[in-house]
Amino acid sequence: MFPSPCRQTRDQRGVTLVELIVSIVIVATAVGAVLNVLSSNLSRSADAFITIQAGAIAEAYLEEISLRPFDDPDGIDGEANRVDFDDLDDYDGLVDNGARDQFDNPIGGLGNYSVSVTVVASSALPGTPSADCRRIDVRVMQAPLVDFTLSGYRTRL
Repeated sequence: MFPSPCRQTRDQRGVTLVELIVSIVIVATAVGAVLNVLSSNLSRSADAFITIQAGAIAEAYLEEISLRPFDDPDGIDGEANRVDFDDLDDYDGLVDNGARDQFDNPIGGLGNYSVSVTVVASSALPGTPSADCRRIDVRVMQAPLVDFTLSGYRTRL
C-alpha cells in the first residue's frame, strides 16, 4: 500500500544547488544589462532636454530681435538698456548670464544658460545688398553640455 522508501526518493523531482546557483547568475546578469541600458538612456534624455530648452531660448531671443525695426526709429543708436533697445543693431554684443525676457527680467530656472547675440551686415541673400541685410546669431550655452547657435536673417525691405 505504501511505496517503499527507495521508490519514493527516485520519483521526487527538484533542482540541485548547482542548478539554482546557475539560474541566479543568469538572472542577475540579465537584470544588470537592462539596468545599464536604462541608466545610459536616462543620462542621454537629460542632455536632449537641455538642448531643446537651449533651442527654445534661442528662438525666443531671435524672434524678439527680428520683430524690431531695421532702422533706428528715434535716431539714437546704441541704447544701453535692453528695455530701451528699439532696432536690430542695438542687440549686437548683448550678453546675458541667465536667460532673460524682453523686459530684461531673469526667467526662473534658466539661470544656468548664457546667451550672446551678434548682429552683422550680410550679403548672403541673393539680390540684397549688405547694407539692407543683417544676420542675427543667437548663441546659447549651458556648459559643458550645450553650445547651441541659431541664426536668422532680416532685411530692410
